[in-house]
Amino acid sequence: QVQLVESGGGLVQAGGSLRLSCAASGRAFSTYAMGWFRQAPGKEREFVAGITWNGASTNYADSVKGRFTISRDNAVNTVYLQMNSLKPEDTAVYYCAAGSTLSRVVQGSSLQYWGRGTQVTVSS
Repeated sequence: QVQLVESGGGLVQAGGSLRLSCAASGRAFSTYAMGWFRQAPGKEREFVAGITWNGASTNYADSVKGRFTISRDNAVNTVYLQMNSLKPEDTAVYYCAAGSTLSRVVQGSSLQYWGRGTQVTVSS
């Protein structure tokens, strides 16, 4: 019912910025909480940021708080992740996902819809 496609990844130097986008299909996009996750080679997937269906509340991993900003534009079915002050430790494949509540997104449990990811590489 919902398809998610990430874009905006690439190679950037430490201290630089990238803006990721997640474009969603489906009329029900505005009813879903959305989140960003990342996975580095050899490591488990981890939660990065989440946002409620109406954008009223957000949640961030401690490692990105103050550097990353999640936002959404329901008019164009898109969620964004603005990444500033990037560090080599941020290097990973970034995925977006949809869930019924922000709590569910933060937990990363039972999420029905996932994108295929976009690579972010931060060089030193």
